[in-house]
Amino acid sequence: MRVVIQRVREASVKINDEIVGEIQQGLLVLLGIEHVDSELDADYLIQKLIHLRIFGDDEGKMNLSVSDISGDLLIVSQFTLFADTKKGNRPSFIRSARPEQARPLYDYFLSQLNKSFSGKIENGVFGANMQVELINDGPVTIIIDSKDL
Repeated sequence: MRVVIQRVREASVKINDEIVGEIQQGLLVLLGIEHVDSELDADYLIQKLIHLRIFGDDEGKMNLSVSDISGDLLIVSQFTLFADTKKGNRPSFIRSARPEQARPLYDYFLSQLNKSFSGKIENGVFGANMQVELINDGPVTIIIDSKDL
C-alpha cells in the first residue's frame, strides 16, 4: 500500500463538477493499493499518517502532526500509484490490486481511520473519475510505502 501525502491549506475532490469531499488545513492523501496488500498495510499507514510530524510548531519547525493541529484529512483512492513504466511509454498497472480486492481494503482503511482519528475525514469515490483541487502548503509532499517498514 502506498500513500502520497500532501500538506494542504485546502483541498477538494469533485465528480462531474460536484464536490464530494472538501477539507481545510490538513492532509490530502492519495491511496494506492497493491495486489499483495492486506489490512496490516492499512493499519501501518494509518498510524504513520495521523502521527507524521509535518506541520510547523511555534518556531516554524516541522514538529506537529495533523492530529496535533486538529487538521482535516481527504482520502482519495488512486490505483495509478503502482504504475510500472519500465517498458515502453504506456504504463502497466499489473501491480495494482483489482477492484474486487482493493475496494474492501479501501473501505477498511477508511473505517479504521475513523476509529483512530478524531478530526474531519472526507473521501472521494472509489473507482470514479475524480478531479482533485488543492493548495499545497509548503509545498510538502511525502510518499510512504507500507513495504518500506
